[in-house]
Amino acid sequence: MHDIDERLKTEMSVGRRSRKSEDRETVENRTVNEDDRLEMFRNQLFNDALPDLPEIPGWHVCWLTTTNPRDPIHRRVQLGYEPVRPEEVPGMEYATLKTGEYAGMIGVNEMLAFKLPQSLYQRFMREAHYDAPLREEDKLAETAEIMREQAARAGSTLFEGDGMSEMRHEAPRLTSFD
Repeated sequence: MHDIDERLKTEMSVGRRSRKSEDRETVENRTVNEDDRLEMFRNQLFNDALPDLPEIPGWHVCWLTTTNPRDPIHRRVQLGYEPVRPEEVPGMEYATLKTGEYAGMIGVNEMLAFKLPQSLYQRFMREAHYDAPLREEDKLAETAEIMREQAARAGSTLFEGDGMSEMRHEAPRLTSFD
């Protein structure tokens, strides 16, 4: 019986040593060589990122997705976006889709190249990033004023933080959106 116990311990020991050795080899083999790094570089350039679209004078250029049901391509077209034609951006011929609904357009995976007149783009950005936030600030200031009046009628005082008073007195600077 004693011989069997010793043999099992020896076998388990050998098994553990083997596993330990295997683990060490696995860790030691995790180094990244130059070929691996080159492949990562290739993937980063061509698979993981969209190429920069060249500027088209008078237009804002961007990538639009074909997969967002809340922001479909047809709605962007209604807003004035137009597809960028391959002949408008020399060097992007490689990104022209060959088949499917968007064949002939510049595309990468589900993304398509579109342009919008710069004047309309500036108006959209002003609305989204200046006018709409100002309207929200006005609503907040109005709500705070109503709350202050209610507190005063109840014999209380409403204390506002610095942000509220700054919001009332400092209008954001309007800028050009690029």
